[in-house]
Amino acid sequence: MRAGVQPEQPGPGQESVWDYPRPPRLEATDAHIRVEHAGRVVVDSRNALRVLETSHPPSYYLPPQDVDMDLMVESPGRSTFCEWKGAATYYDLVLDGLVTPRVAWAYRSPSDSFAAIRDHLSFYPQLVDACWVDDDRVTPVEGSFYGGWVTSRVVGPFKGGPGTMGW
Repeated sequence: MRAGVQPEQPGPGQESVWDYPRPPRLEATDAHIRVEHAGRVVVDSRNALRVLETSHPPSYYLPPQDVDMDLMVESPGRSTFCEWKGAATYYDLVLDGLVTPRVAWAYRSPSDSFAAIRDHLSFYPQLVDACWVDDDRVTPVEGSFYGGWVTSRVVGPFKGGPGTMGW
């Protein structure tokens, strides 16, 4: 644990991101995941996988068959590397001629430990109109680097905001 960071105590039905492992864990969830933008449902899934990593709110990875892939276009020239998952490819959302850049990312050739998320998309909740986990509306994690989904079911503090990059 990072010196000076005081984890919040989880209440009934909550998880602390400080109890998540490092290296991160991948797990299936049967939660109903939805992503909405500009009046359209972009994702509707009960087949999500979530990545749990110390200090990070969960990231949800959605199988392409549950994403309206007609709206997704690969972002040119954008790639990042995760020490756990590998090289990420980014996607723009194109809806009614309007482009929302880099709203999602995916791993085409993830590491062996994360092979199950191959080609699944994960969305930045701060770049779309709404994300939902069951009936719980997602609050984006602070900052623009991480794509974690904050719900009433997780407590922090969360990595992502100013002053947290060194955690």
